[in-house]
Amino acid sequence: MEYISVGRRAGAIVLDTVVLWILFVVIIVATGDSSTTSGDGGFSFEASGGGLSTVLVLIVGFGYFIVLEATVGATLGKLAVGVRVRMDDGTPLTWGASVVRNLLRIIDGLFFYLVGAILVWNSPKRQRLGDRAANSVVVAKESIGGLPGVPEMPAGPMPVDPPPPPPAP
Repeated sequence: MEYISVGRRAGAIVLDTVVLWILFVVIIVATGDSSTTSGDGGFSFEASGGGLSTVLVLIVGFGYFIVLEATVGATLGKLAVGVRVRMDDGTPLTWGASVVRNLLRIIDGLFFYLVGAILVWNSPKRQRLGDRAANSVVVAKESIGGLPGVPEMPAGPMPVDPPPPPPAP
């Protein structure tokens, strides 16, 4: 397995952050915890961060990482940059490991993921704290194959079955 260092992981988290911000705005607007105004100064969006929207944002924020990594092996950002999360032995990530690694994201994410980056740089398997606690690794997609349960498509044109033999006279 090819372990992934900070560069591709950073690209994935940037993409995941964009996805989450869009989801958060939808949640805040849907719960009515926002207001919009337009006038001489242009358009303005304000979020009040009420109780329901705060709870939903936290659930969606953690759920996004936990559910996608446990079921698909990657978030949308990880899929886009070609990395997958696996158990240390190469098997698909378990639900328990996904919960552990993502709860520890709180610590790894301190100072714009500097804590996680330092740990990755100092690990032979390129693991942040959450990975170490969950016995998980982030690897290149090419080093493990495709998504679990989804067969890989062969490269090149699809084979064509030969025509049936003509009927006997």
